Amino acid sequence: MRDPHHGGVPGRATSIPHARSGPTGATRATRSRRPRTGTEPTTARSALGLRLALSAVFLPLFAAATVGFAIWAAHQGPGESPGSGLLTVLAVVCGVLALVAAADIAVVAARRRRRERGEPAVRS
Repeated sequence: MRDPHHGGVPGRATSIPHARSGPTGATRATRSRRPRTGTEPTTARSALGLRLALSAVFLPLFAAATVGFAIWAAHQGPGESPGSGLLTVLAVVCGVLALVAAADIAVVAARRRRRERGEPAVRS
């Protein structure tokens, strides 16, 4: 049985035409893309303000936790609980999360600048 809203063979992805760009007119969006099944708008935008606020809060938090766990691990003696190995792992995890928050701030700032200039969004 065919779905009247989607052409082609049932259960198969169909190509959805999108805005053309480039000399040949082919974009990544026109190549083999699944049909939309949800109710999200085609022009949906990320909540950049919320992402920026969360990253701005958690970057210093994770940076401070990294320093705190590293200092604590350095001052642990043998046989003390928690061990210096666990504290080192916690320091590394917090450091990685701080780097992720810093990278997110950079991405959000670039997207906001691009949006203010009216440039099209770059899909990754």
